[in-house]
Amino acid sequence: MFIRDRIVELRRVRAADLIPHPLNWRVHPRRQQDALRAILAEVGFADALLARELPDGRLQLIDGHLRAETTPDLHVPVLVLDVTEAEAAKLLASLDPLAALAEADAEKLEELFQEFQTANPALTAMLADLAEEAGAAPPTARENAPEPAIPETWQVVVHCPDESAQHALYDRLTGEGYRCRVLAM
Repeated sequence: MFIRDRIVELRRVRAADLIPHPLNWRVHPRRQQDALRAILAEVGFADALLARELPDGRLQLIDGHLRAETTPDLHVPVLVLDVTEAEAAKLLASLDPLAALAEADAEKLEELFQEFQTANPALTAMLADLAEEAGAAPPTARENAPEPAIPETWQVVVHCPDESAQHALYDRLTGEGYRCRVLAM
């Protein structure tokens, strides 16, 4: 079977510059917003938003509306797709429901819960709900458990004269293979 690769590129785009899809049918309750903020705070971005380029060059979101709304001033990872308006609508209608069709393996979920800890109430509540839906034991706070070791890292903070210089340096360093994070202090 031939499957087309519709990903054109990965761009870092200021989230507020992304155009929400006018037909986005997903609404995000407060508990989802809080859980997303918690995982972003504890882990960071680990998935790209999806967008298509409009004729005027702007990017229209297909997936990732809540992440964009939550972090409007950050430059977020965006996979730019070469899809038509109709294909974008098809993706918008099907991506989340496709993921929701997956079934849970309660035993694996319980094993997974043993691999990490969180003290964030929103994330803890979301994981407890997930466990209940899956018929798994909820994650438990492991008292007297050792804190996970923080790996030793070497970092450099560079003061840039403005935002465009910051992004140029970021692009250069990531292009050289360095793991970087854009910060405003």
